Amino acid sequence: MTRRSGSGPRPTKGRPAGSTTDQRLLDSSGHGDWVHTDPWRVMKIQAEFVEGFNDLSEIGQAISVFGSARTPKDHPTYAQAEAVGRGLAEAGFAVITGGGPGTMEAANKGALEAGGESIGLGIELPFEARLNDYVGFGLNFRYFFVRKMMFVKYSQGYVVMPGGLGTMDELFEAMTLSQTKKITQFPIVLMGVEHWEGLLDWMRKTMLADGRIKQSDLDMITLTDDVDEAVELMLKARD
Repeated sequence: MTRRSGSGPRPTKGRPAGSTTDQRLLDSSGHGDWVHTDPWRVMKIQAEFVEGFNDLSEIGQAISVFGSARTPKDHPTYAQAEAVGRGLAEAGFAVITGGGPGTMEAANKGALEAGGESIGLGIELPFEARLNDYVGFGLNFRYFFVRKMMFVKYSQGYVVMPGGLGTMDELFEAMTLSQTKKITQFPIVLMGVEHWEGLLDWMRKTMLADGRIKQSDLDMITLTDDVDEAVELMLKARD
């Protein structure tokens, strides 16, 4: 595979400053211009699916690692994510991240320096537009939902590091897909006990206690600070 670090979003004539393709797709305000523009956008969406399927179809078994783009290099989470990427690569997995800085960069770095396959799936945003320097192979997507499909389709499991809204989104989507049996054999590891235990406590005391989720939903998650345990769980699921 070849690196595509230069395939990020490019300015388009007539594009509102600071807007993104997703934003324009989801904006239904104003007149009925969408009747004429949205059907043509389907072709761009189809092209992104085709390119993603084509380029990722032969990567082999892979694990996606999620986490904050805002994690500084001197933060303990950065070192932990780097160790996760290295451990997964040494276990024979390709490592997929969102291709951005912070925790994503650390996981890509660990995988690449361990001789593994380091993949970044970027997204068109008003910020974080370029892939990090440790992506061995990268794709940039215009549409979040296409990119999210690629994470799920080509991953055998998720390792979720401390992060913000995007990280939470990926976590709960994976849990929902597992709960509804849309995906099977999909281990989800939360790395960072201090960061995540409050959320899990709330889910137990509120959602579970009120009967809105089942214990089996919580059992989908493994909470740990142990990188070796996280890698071993992925290996067990592979076997």
